[in-house]
Amino acid sequence: MVDFRVIVSDSKTAQAYQVVVSGTAANKLIGKSIGDTVGGDAVGLGGYMIKLTGGTDRDGFPMRGDLPGPGRRKILVAGGVGYHPKAKGVRRRKTMRGREISSDISQINAVIVEYGQKPLSEIFPKKEEKAE
Repeated sequence: MVDFRVIVSDSKTAQAYQVVVSGTAANKLIGKSIGDTVGGDAVGLGGYMIKLTGGTDRDGFPMRGDLPGPGRRKILVAGGVGYHPKAKGVRRRKTMRGREISSDISQINAVIVEYGQKPLSEIFPKKEEKAE
């Protein structure tokens, strides 16, 4: 079975929520690409719409939106996702993963596009801090 950690970001409140997705809900995400809009039912957010913005595979290699397919490739990059050069004009060959979600992906990043009826504070209650 495939398990994903989906990090859902809320731009209104500048909060991020982590959801573990497995089973048939995870199968709904396989084959989707960065930039696709998905129903929030796949991650337990009924009525919400989320946009996939990126992710990483099991070994920590980032997904890159301009690489087609789900596989890993070594590409020459001058900046952007996965590489931030210290000086201008520096390029480097880095291993990146394509934009399509496969079973090798472990983390998926997403942003809320449309909000549902139930507020996120009810769906993800704050954890109680331990009294010392």
